[in-house]
Amino acid sequence: MKRIVLSGLVLCSGLMVQAQSINKIINIDKVTEIETVLAADDMQGRRAFTPGIDKASGYIESQFKKIGLQTYNGAKDYKQEFEMTEAKRKSLEVTIDGKAIDAGSMISFSYQPQVSFTENSPVAVVNIRAGDPFGPKFYEYYQSDKNLLVLVDDSFRKVIPNIQHMGQMAATPGKNTVVFVFGPTEATNFSIEATNTITAQKLNNVVGVLKGKSKPNEYVIFSGHYDHLGVGSPEEGEQHDATDSIYNGANDDAAGTTAVMLLAEYFKKMNNNERSIIFTAFVAEELGGYGAKYFSKQLDPAQVMAMFNLEMIGTESKWGKNSAYITGFEKSSMGEILQKNLEGSQFKFYPDPYTEQQLFYRSDNATLARLGVPAHTISTSKMDSEPNYHKASDEIGTLDMNNMTEIIKAIAISSSTIISGKDTPTRVDTAKLK
Repeated sequence: MKRIVLSGLVLCSGLMVQAQSINKIINIDKVTEIETVLAADDMQGRRAFTPGIDKASGYIESQFKKIGLQTYNGAKDYKQEFEMTEAKRKSLEVTIDGKAIDAGSMISFSYQPQVSFTENSPVAVVNIRAGDPFGPKFYEYYQSDKNLLVLVDDSFRKVIPNIQHMGQMAATPGKNTVVFVFGPTEATNFSIEATNTITAQKLNNVVGVLKGKSKPNEYVIFSGHYDHLGVGSPEEGEQHDATDSIYNGANDDAAGTTAVMLLAEYFKKMNNNERSIIFTAFVAEELGGYGAKYFSKQLDPAQVMAMFNLEMIGTESKWGKNSAYITGFEKSSMGEILQKNLEGSQFKFYPDPYTEQQLFYRSDNATLARLGVPAHTISTSKMDSEPNYHKASDEIGTLDMNNMTEIIKAIAISSSTIISGKDTPTRVDTAKLK
């Protein structure tokens, strides 16, 4: 069988036309050009609610327009805008059985400007006792939709600083209040008085569409998040440059966003997609995946055939070059399809080797996966030893641009039969999800 060599990929002749085109569209020069813009210092770390995130959005929008993508669902532009509500605590006073609780022993979570409760109010008193699993208990109460006074055993006092640093932001804020108090184990008589400053701000995903030829109502999604951590203090900068306080997020996730933009150009120029393709750059992943959550509510999950979420593909995986892993590999047949389409090549997709870190549930694929969509994240990040993860040192100079280019090509080629409608991955069994 005639074979052609495609840099690191060796592909059978059945994909010859695709392979001949791909080097012109997805190459190291273009990958470097886009990555350099997104990870530049003037993007100021692309933190949500900053001028940097707006600048990044504008750049992605301009590229989608240049490529010639349609807007989603007839929107006037590529911005998929939604509102986030932020709550900042102004005051909190708690008295339990006649004793005032000191400020360092209590934390409240509420989107109400004014809170006033006593034991006669509709508020339940619950406990996190010594020996309880703190994390699961905390999140059970934190995510509750009821008014709660949570009495936490003093043995957990060391976690207070971590909880105090938790921000309060939601797309659909609840009407309840949850107050954690460390120390007391009982509360017969109590009063809770609190005030909060509530503000609403807008954010946006960037969404472009390539309409399918014969199956326009079946969708394949390519996504990555374009937000990162912003600017910290110089003390937070890493040893490579003590004055550097910009968290450029070159790998996390300018790399994935770069891939989405190049895949959009590639499939537009190939002009042979039978299914519709949605290209999405998500916002607010670092705040809790809010962009993906909003996006997921705008479409019918039954119409989504597959989701490729691209996250941190700029460094070599634990297996070296020409390799990547797929989170939740065993939860659908998508990984098997991708590998079959790369048969005879040097590239290999592996199952996620970091299952204890629950990456399948932690990235922007999770919301659609919970709705049954074969939605997976492709990554190369060595999550047990990635030296620049969430550090100011995550800069473009730390990336392997050649390898990243080959990964994007591998994604383009391996997804081809899903794009064409020839292959359809099995659905995720939501009953088996955690």
